[in-house]
Amino acid sequence: MDAERAQTGHADPGTIREILQQAGDTWAVVGLSANTSRAAYGVAAVLQRYGKRVVPVHPKAETVHGERGYASLADIPFPVDVVDVFVNSRLAGAVADEAVAVGAKAVWFQLGVIDEQAYERTRAAGLAMVMDRCPAIEIPLLGR
Repeated sequence: MDAERAQTGHADPGTIREILQQAGDTWAVVGLSANTSRAAYGVAAVLQRYGKRVVPVHPKAETVHGERGYASLADIPFPVDVVDVFVNSRLAGAVADEAVAVGAKAVWFQLGVIDEQAYERTRAAGLAMVMDRCPAIEIPLLGR
């Protein structure tokens, strides 16, 4: 893969806009816990400010930002539109596969979360996907 695709191929502006504006407002945030020093905590707060329902997914299944948490995507008893992934790159592919299995419309791998094979599988399954970007950075830019 060339350097330009590495920079833009997994986060083209059209896909970013599609996920943030059209994919739906229920976001499962995998790796979100009540730990206020973790990036997921702050990003989830930004998503809420922009009208997204944030569903914490973490082994501890903690309530975060007023939303009940679940231990896995499969445990969530309602449809999820977007799965936002805050786990190590080596674990992210399995999460993307779970997102496909639960019927999510899109997957978002956070900054530094990269798995080329997961990207290809997820796109082949028909889901929109962004990799190595942060929705809390991208969503305020949409109004420009």
